[in-house]
Amino acid sequence: MAEIRMTAEMRTDYDCEAIGFPAERWGDAVFKIGDEKIVFEVSVEQNVINAMMAGDDAAWKVHLRASRSF
Repeated sequence: MAEIRMTAEMRTDYDCEAIGFPAERWGDAVFKIGDEKIVFEVSVEQNVINAMMAGDDAAWKVHLRASRSF
């Protein structure tokens, strides 16, 4: 089995919580608002990279790099 390099948690204001999702290389959270999606992705393949995408056509993307590498 692959090494767990990060875990994910998700919480909402309805007191819903899911914790401990294991990931080796990446994870994402998808929020649906009507027919549109907002996606937050975290990659730990080499450096820590965060990405945010809005809409199915990914009208814009943001990539943030952290200085720590694994």
